[in-house]
Amino acid sequence: MTMEADVLKIPGTEFHVRRVGLGAMPLSLAGRPDADQAHAVIRRAVELGITLVDTADVYALDDDDIGHNERLVAGVLKEMGAGFGGTPGDPQVVVATKGGMRRPGGRWVPDGHPEHLRAAAEATLRRLGVERLDLHQFHTPDPKVPFLESVGALADLRDRGLIAALGLSNVSPDQLEAARAVVPIASVQNRLSPWDLGSGPVPMVERCRKLGVLFLPYAPLGGSGKVAQVLSHPPLRQVAEGVGSTPARLILAWHLHRHPHVVPIPGASRIRSVESSAGAGAVRLEPAQLQALERAFRSLPGAPGLVRRWVRKLRGRIR
Repeated sequence: MTMEADVLKIPGTEFHVRRVGLGAMPLSLAGRPDADQAHAVIRRAVELGITLVDTADVYALDDDDIGHNERLVAGVLKEMGAGFGGTPGDPQVVVATKGGMRRPGGRWVPDGHPEHLRAAAEATLRRLGVERLDLHQFHTPDPKVPFLESVGALADLRDRGLIAALGLSNVSPDQLEAARAVVPIASVQNRLSPWDLGSGPVPMVERCRKLGVLFLPYAPLGGSGKVAQVLSHPPLRQVAEGVGSTPARLILAWHLHRHPHVVPIPGASRIRSVESSAGAGAVRLEPAQLQALERAFRSLPGAPGLVRRWVRKLRGRIR
């Protein structure tokens, strides 16, 4: 089975991105690497041809550290002479950022008030040193603010030319549809890991495919709490060895083969992680290998497929 196109266009723009991005979040949270290593990770990603870097204003330790990740990303890209935010440069890199949260005391608190979204976007423009944001995503719905009120504030920023493409994060299919009635939506960034794969169509992924919206799965390897578990899972390791790959690279390759509108954004704080992710496009999977991989996903502890089998077995015993 051949993989779909290696490059995708961000809807409503002239931006094209390679199909594996860089999640820069680990470079700014607790336990983050020192500045030299963080710079080296971003630089290596761009050297390897990665053209989408994902960040957010709240990728920081707390409210006093807001913007750490955005400043870090912008600093490295400028040092490299890369273009972003409508500025010329080579290579041309799309910076995807997010607004709509706060970090009081290190907690993650939604804030979808229009005044906060406007102020956050303007602060991001200053930190990145650009006049327009490439891809700006509403970080998460705020239960205290009507969803479309938040979306409307970002739509206004887009109309003013401060945002090239608008996206959503941590939303439902219904919220995506509601937002699209207000403003064109270019992307959705939701969690999608091996625990969600191989158990039938994922509703949001399918909805994005039908609507022509890019899907940017974060934590595609399971996130910090599950990465070690998934990478050491014997069935998954067996499939990876059979195709001459690593489990991490194989999972990303699965995304690329099965979902032609998906751009996974695995996080990285080490150069070797970036190098592994960037090689996912070179992995070719035959139908039988894809099936074996999906069986491995379903056998993960707590995976939907395994849970359903336990429920069926339990019901059989009760009967």
